[in-house]
Order: sequence, then C-alpha cells, then structure tokens
Amino acid sequence: MLSPAERDFIAQHLSSDTAQLVLQGKKWPELDVPKLAQQIRARQKAKGKLPLWASNLNLVFPANLSVEQSSSDITAAYKAKIVQGQILADLTGGFGVDSFYFAQRFDKVFYVEHQAELAQTVAYNYEQLEVKNIEVHSTKAEDFLQGLTDPVDVIYLDPARRGQSQERVHLLQDCEPDVLNLLPLLLQKSKKVLLKTAPMLDVDLALQDLSQVGQVWVVAVQNEVKEVLYLLSSEATDAPTITAVNLRPDQLPQEISFTKAQEEKANATFSDPQRFLYEPNTALLKAGAYKWLSQEYGLHKLHRNSHLYTSTELCEVFPGRIFEITAKPKTSAKELQKLLPLKKANITARNYPLSVAQLRDKLKLKEGGSDYLFATTDMHNKPILLLCQKV
Repeated sequence: MLSPAERDFIAQHLSSDTAQLVLQGKKWPELDVPKLAQQIRARQKAKGKLPLWASNLNLVFPANLSVEQSSSDITAAYKAKIVQGQILADLTGGFGVDSFYFAQRFDKVFYVEHQAELAQTVAYNYEQLEVKNIEVHSTKAEDFLQGLTDPVDVIYLDPARRGQSQERVHLLQDCEPDVLNLLPLLLQKSKKVLLKTAPMLDVDLALQDLSQVGQVWVVAVQNEVKEVLYLLSSEATDAPTITAVNLRPDQLPQEISFTKAQEEKANATFSDPQRFLYEPNTALLKAGAYKWLSQEYGLHKLHRNSHLYTSTELCEVFPGRIFEITAKPKTSAKELQKLLPLKKANITARNYPLSVAQLRDKLKLKEGGSDYLFATTDMHNKPILLLCQKV
C-alpha cells in the first residue's frame, strides 16, 4: 500500500531518471526512495503496454515483476472476447492483467499464482480497481486443479518461459507448468483450455505436441507478433481454424482466418515484379499463410520462399503493407545514391543472401526516410532489389 505522500512523489517524478532519484535520496529522508524509484521505473516500462495500470497511482507494481512477461492491455482485452462462459480459472495469474479483463466477460474468475507476495499484491490492486468477481488463490496450478471439485467453463494458462538459470525457453515441455503432462487433467477439469505460448514457438510443432486443438490465434500488435493462442477442447477436430490477428489501437482488428488444408491445397502463381508490391502482416507470416494469400487475393508470388507478392492492379484490401515499385536498381551504392539523394531508405531483406546490416554497409545507406528498399529473390532464383514508396 502506498501512502498519499508516496503517491504524490511518484506522480511528480513519473518522467524522472530513477537512478538519479536514488542518488539524491537524502533530499527526501521521510521516504523510501529506492522503493518508489522501482515503482516509477515499472510505470515507465508499462506506459505503452499497460496504460491503465501505469496511470493508476493507487496500484502497486511488485518488485520482481517483469513487465515484458505480462500481457498488454490490448492483447488481454482481445483474449477475453474469444472465449465465453460463466467461470474461468487463470492458472498462471502473474500481474493479473489477463484475469482483470476476463472478469469483465465472466461471472467469476479464479486467479491462481504460486508466488504468495505477488498474489497478495494483485489482490490489493483488484480492491483498488473495485473488481468484485475475482477470487485470488496463492498456490501451484497443479494443486489448484487437484482441489477443484466442479469443472469450470474455461481454463487459461500462460506458462512461465524461463528456465532454472533464468534463460528464455519456448518449447512447451520446458515451460512451467508443463502443459503437456498437465493436459489430461486440464481437459478433465474444464470444457475448454486457452493456452498462450511464446511467439517463437513454431505453430506446426505446437499442433503436433498438443491434442484436441480447435482454434489458433496468432496475435500481433501493430504488426509485431506478441502471442500465439491455442483453444483446446474434447470436441476439437484435427483441422483447427487459424486466425491471424493484427491489433491496432483505436482501430478494428485485422482478422484473417484459414486452415492448413486450405494452405496445402492452394495454387500460388508466380511473376516478375509488377507495379505493386505486398508484404503480409507478421501475424499471417507466423501463421503460415503463403500460397493461400496468392490465391485468395489474386496476387503473384515473387518466389516460393520470399513471401512477397505483386500485381499490376492495386489490391487495397490486402492485409499488410502495400508499396508501389519505383525502380529496380542494381546492387550498386553509386546507382542507389543517385536514386536516393538523402542516402536513406528503410531496408527489408527477405530470402536474400545479405542481411539488412550487410546491405546498409555495402550500399552506404542510413535508416529512415520515405523510401523503402526490398532485397529479395525473384522467380528465376535471382537476387534483386526493389525501390518502393508506401501506398
């Protein structure tokens, strides 16, 4: 709990250098400045990701919380809309953001967190937020499940992706709790299980490891993949629908759905670069919609492995970035600097022998400006450069 004086201090120094505040701590002998600096630092990190929490001075951020591991407000709100029921159990409660948004859609939410101090802090925060329908439990997920007498409508898990030495892990069997071993008990205790995995985990690999997956969501925020969600149930078929989602603040989400069978059966066409160039959003690329995009939107691929598309006529509804090709230069610094007098371009390398850093060094170009340079491989297996302007 923060006193009025502590809240005032945080409010006055939300934009301050926290290291400097600690060094100058003697100026405020009545306050625990290191503790307050930690609260300010957490809010600074959470400002873009958790604006609701960062701006509320009545809330407390746990000292050991990694904001990077928490769901964002925008992804948590989206998750709450894709499952329904009366009772949900969040078995990996963490900072409580997901439970907070689930509680706005369910009659009752069980928040489960094995770290007692973190659970106590979250319970306090829920009181400040005046949330009445979340029941906080400080225990292990496995123990909570064993003691659950009546099945719930949905179980949600976001397993910890840190190893014993705090290294990042992403395979399901390396996470805590071990979802694969826990799966039979999960499906015994709930009609549906919503699982969040690391963005790095391959979707096909996860589908092989998991059974009874009915739906998959690859969720990006402003074209950066943040999480992948799997909905498991005893009624699921072997052909889950995969939805690529791009969440954008103050806009409707872009949602494109397909199945692996549709991708496998799709017939992609190929072409040399035409007038327009299309780059799918990152959620679609992660989801594995490649040939299907060519067929669905009537576009030609540049190469089997490039995942860039082209057309003569503009396809305005394409789910991704659209560019108009202005030049097809050679890999020559001299030629490109004639085309780019400011010596700037936003470079993307996709299926190309050089990295972006290597290209920037070779072509003597700085990052930025309004020009976009794509380095890729064409249908003839020839490395090419395409200079573009964003549509």
